[in-house]
Amino acid sequence: MTTEIHRDAWGVPHLRARDPFALARAQGLVTARDRAWQLEVERHRAQGTSASFLGPGALAWDVFARRVRLEDTARRCQAALTEQDPETAAWVAAYVDGVNEGLADIGEGPSPGAAPEFARVGLAPGRWEPWTPLAVWLSTHILFAGFPAKLWREEAVRHLGPEAVGLFATDGPGTAGSNGWLVAGERTVTGHALLAGDPHRFVEDPGVYQQIRLACDEFDVVGLAVPGVPGIAHFGHTGTVAWAITNAMADYQDLYRERLRRTGAGVEALGPDGRWHRAARHTEPVHVAGEDTVEVEVLETDRGPVIAGGPEGLDDGTPLAVSLRYPPRVTGDLGFGALLPLLRARRVTDVDRALDAWAEPVNVVQAADTEGGVLHRVAGRVPVRAADNRVRVVPAWEPGHEWTGWHPLPRAGLTDGVAVMANQRGVAAGLGVEFAPPHRADRIRALLDERRTWSAADLPAIHTDTHLASAAALLDLLTALDGLTGPAAALRERLLRWDRRMDADSEDAAAYAQVRGAVVRRLAAQPAFAALRTPPAYPEVLQPWLALVPRIGYALEHLLRTEELYGVDRPALVRAALEEVAHARVGHPPASWGDTHRLAAWRALPEPEDEARAPALSGDHDCVLCTSAVPGLTDLAARGPAARYVWDLARREDSRWVVPHGAHGTPGHPHHHDQLPLWLRGELVPVVTDWAHLEKESDAPPRR
Repeated sequence: MTTEIHRDAWGVPHLRARDPFALARAQGLVTARDRAWQLEVERHRAQGTSASFLGPGALAWDVFARRVRLEDTARRCQAALTEQDPETAAWVAAYVDGVNEGLADIGEGPSPGAAPEFARVGLAPGRWEPWTPLAVWLSTHILFAGFPAKLWREEAVRHLGPEAVGLFATDGPGTAGSNGWLVAGERTVTGHALLAGDPHRFVEDPGVYQQIRLACDEFDVVGLAVPGVPGIAHFGHTGTVAWAITNAMADYQDLYRERLRRTGAGVEALGPDGRWHRAARHTEPVHVAGEDTVEVEVLETDRGPVIAGGPEGLDDGTPLAVSLRYPPRVTGDLGFGALLPLLRARRVTDVDRALDAWAEPVNVVQAADTEGGVLHRVAGRVPVRAADNRVRVVPAWEPGHEWTGWHPLPRAGLTDGVAVMANQRGVAAGLGVEFAPPHRADRIRALLDERRTWSAADLPAIHTDTHLASAAALLDLLTALDGLTGPAAALRERLLRWDRRMDADSEDAAAYAQVRGAVVRRLAAQPAFAALRTPPAYPEVLQPWLALVPRIGYALEHLLRTEELYGVDRPALVRAALEEVAHARVGHPPASWGDTHRLAAWRALPEPEDEARAPALSGDHDCVLCTSAVPGLTDLAARGPAARYVWDLARREDSRWVVPHGAHGTPGHPHHHDQLPLWLRGELVPVVTDWAHLEKESDAPPRR
């Protein structure tokens, strides 16, 4: 059978080949054709070489990538895969062959569909290696579990005491989440299950998910792939079984405070046995466009790579070095052994068995099949170790902080035919420290309980719900205020009548956000938090987790409701914030939430007009429509639904999906941004399964 490339009306590639290996090659080829620039940016980021063409703004990431040893870890994992699972290794290699063929076509000269970014930075596509997809996966997920939060907790406990861990517990500004819900056949109009949800990640252009169909003699799967990685890892539908994931919020990465010293032979680290042990050391040059090359010292102790500081301490002289221990670096296994079995799955038992091989990131998984089977479990590797490891940076030289095995992974059932996953404490509660507030999960369940039966066409309304339950903490304090007059009294009454929906056209939502921001800034200015306003000189990549204003903004509900907050007079502070905003609004035309709450999609090469043309958004951090601004800092939203999906187990062709921009990554292409208007309105496009309704683009060229 000739390998065929078809497209639907939205430009989504549908690939058909004789076997999984020819199909993987076609997936690599079409991804390179559609998203060459994105692939090359991700390859360079995984290697720590992106500053060579993006300039100084990418240097901090490149230094981190070198120090955390992304490329070397990917090489190790690929070597182990080749030895232990040669079929999967060959399948990944076929994908890489396809990527290289597609990139070579682009590199042979200008073409009508070529990405203009290459010319802007003078970059030619490079060559992918068999380990590159593994490096891209590592690069995409190395910060997914939010290990820098341990640095924050260390500082918060040092200055405020142990109770600060609970007070500031929330999903931090750098983590990613998702909504997902499973409705069993007993609660649907067809008698077959539905799966729906939306992964919340940094919204990028091109998008972090690629709509695709992969069909061969063994399987026929539609789903959301990660560009640069073969198969469909997170969200897929084989026709008889479908699966979806959210971030489990598990803690599976550890930070160690290291004692390092230089010797004539190199660098040594003090171990838990009281002895000094040789640390691996070498230097690597990081090239920076337009600036001098930077030499990076790469150190690795018996715990793991040193990601901050060194023998001389941090950049500000603080005597500190911190190493990171993370599962793929320890085991040489990234979990790619699950990818082919997922594509071959026919029932939830197949999905379940495949996910036993999953490694990172740690996910909550839901699956359902056409025979009525359902699955709700955690997948991934979480090490067994001391409780302190999960909360803070632990001393490498003290015994008792080693890993002693892997946690058994919990499972859960359905309640009244429904399971909801939204990063809340739940099935994964015993594996983590900080979870998302329960508001999104509670709201999804409440909406599902409003009717007994659901169809695939009904579920997109849940994706776009904008009710903000977390607003209650601030509104309760406003209710208790007395003696207000003039604009402040009028503003309070307006907020107390507000329906608590963060709609883009809502003036009340804008007013609430203004008061909330003022409260956050005033809290951050309190003397009790003065020591946290200037964090230690950790690497720039880790700083988002250490910034005080975002930490207070995301933990505001806890901080306003706790019995005592370091002597802060919260009613007086809220009164002052209300009066500040009320008087600032006098004489100005009313603003709506969408005037300032706009999409700030990440682009490797941003255009000057990006912010000016950014679309208005509904939603907020704790809404089901999770479009995350940073209260007190900015109303712009860099994070949000990176895709939406509804998988129908009755008829796959009744499934629906959408991505924030489009299927193609090249600016100006008809399918670059054609899904954006639908995404903004909360609409989904049909999943096409009938080959007769697709347009055949070409036969893939023979292997070179």
